[in-house]
Amino acid sequence: MQLPSIVYLYDIFKGHPQVQTDTRKLQNGDLYFALKGPNFNGNLFAIAALEAGAAFAVVDEVIPNSGKWENKILQVQDSLSCLQELAKFHRQQLNIPFIAITGSNGKTTTKELVYTVLSSHFKTYTTQGNLNNHIGVPLTLLSIKNDAQIAVIEMGANHLHEIEAYCRYTLPTHGLITNCGKAHLEGFGSEAGVKKAKGELFDFMRTHNGTVFIMSDYDYLNEMSKGITEVITYGRSTGNLQGYALDYNGMLSVDFIKGFEGTINTQLVGAYNLPNVLAAVAIGKYFKVPDAKIKTSIASYTPTNSRSQLLQWNNNTVIMDAYNANPSSMKLAVENFSKIISDKKIMCLGGMKELGAESLQEHQLLINYINQYDWKQVILVGGDFKNCIHNFLYFENASEAKTWLHSQAYIEHHILIKGSRGIQMEQLIAP
Repeated sequence: MQLPSIVYLYDIFKGHPQVQTDTRKLQNGDLYFALKGPNFNGNLFAIAALEAGAAFAVVDEVIPNSGKWENKILQVQDSLSCLQELAKFHRQQLNIPFIAITGSNGKTTTKELVYTVLSSHFKTYTTQGNLNNHIGVPLTLLSIKNDAQIAVIEMGANHLHEIEAYCRYTLPTHGLITNCGKAHLEGFGSEAGVKKAKGELFDFMRTHNGTVFIMSDYDYLNEMSKGITEVITYGRSTGNLQGYALDYNGMLSVDFIKGFEGTINTQLVGAYNLPNVLAAVAIGKYFKVPDAKIKTSIASYTPTNSRSQLLQWNNNTVIMDAYNANPSSMKLAVENFSKIISDKKIMCLGGMKELGAESLQEHQLLINYINQYDWKQVILVGGDFKNCIHNFLYFENASEAKTWLHSQAYIEHHILIKGSRGIQMEQLIAP
C-alpha cells in the first residue's frame, strides 16, 4: 500500500519502535526500511524481512510476488528520505536539549566523554559506535525513547552540505565543533572547505538561537562562532573553563586553573585528548552536573575500539589509536609519542585515506616530520607511503607488517600503532 502520510507511519513506529535497515540484525516486530546504495538494494530483501518477523517494510520499488504481504509493505518515493523524515517527526516530539558534535578529530571520543558525564546525572541517549552518517543519524534519533532528558548526536561528514542536512532533521539546540583539520580533503577540497563544512553546524546554531561550546584557543572557532546567541568557551589559558595536561602513569591527567577544582586522572593516552576532556567538563558544568559526578565519570571512562588505548602486548606497552587517521591527528600522535621517555620506541603508521590530490604531499610531509625525531624503528604500511621518499620499513598491508612485527620478539618496548580504518592497523598485535 502507498504510505498515506508520515503521521500514519509514526503511529506504526510508536507500536514498533525498533527500526532496522539490515535483515541480518532484524528482530521480531521491527520496522524495516529498504535502503539502497552502490552495492546493495534493500528492496530485494523486503519479503525476507517480513518472513523473518518484521512488522512492516518501507520500500521504494515495486515488490514482486508480494500479495500476501500487501498490507505490510509501505510504498514511498524514497526510503532513505522517508527514514529521515520519520526521524525528524520523532525529534519534534522531544522537547529536550540536543547536543550535536562534529569536527575533524576527536569527535567520537568527545561524544563518549560528554555522554559519560551527562548520563551520570540525566537519562541520556547518544550515537552508538560511529553511526554518524546520513543513515546512522536518523537511526540514532529514532532510538531515543520518551524518557530522554538529553541527547548527544555525533555528526560525521566528508562533503559540503552533509552537516547542514543532518541539522534539518536533528534540530540541535547545542553544538560543538572539536576542531577543523586536514581530514577528508578529497571531499572538502581544502582546509577552508573543512571549516565551511563543519561550520554548517554553527550556521544552524546562529539562525536558531542555539548555544555552542568552543575551544577558545583556536582562533578560527572564535571567528566561526561569531553572531551565535550563547558561546561557552574552554581552553588551556582562555575561556570560561581552563585546564592543562599532565602525564599520569602514561595517561592524560588534567589540572584546572579556572571553572573547575582539582585534577582529573583519565584513562586516555596523549595530551591531544585535553580538548576532548575540557569539552566534556564544560558541557557538564553548563548542564549543572555535580562536580563530583563529572570527575568520577571522566576518570572511569575507558576508551575502546582502538581509540587512544594503552595496551600491554607481549611485555610491550602499545598505544593503539588505529580507528582513524588524517594529517592533523597523525602529527599530534607522533608529537605525543616523541615525548615518551624511552630509547625503545617503535612507530607503526598506516596510510591516510580520503586526501585526494593532497595525499602524496601530506604523506611526504608526515615522513619529513617523523625524521625530526629518533626512533628505534619506523614501519609504514600501505597508502601513499609507498610512493614517498624515506628510509623506513614499508609493507603493502597490515598482514605483512604483522608478520614482521611478530618475528622481532620485542620486549619492554613502546609501540605506537596508528592509521586509517581501511588499513586495519589493529591487526599488527592480533593473535
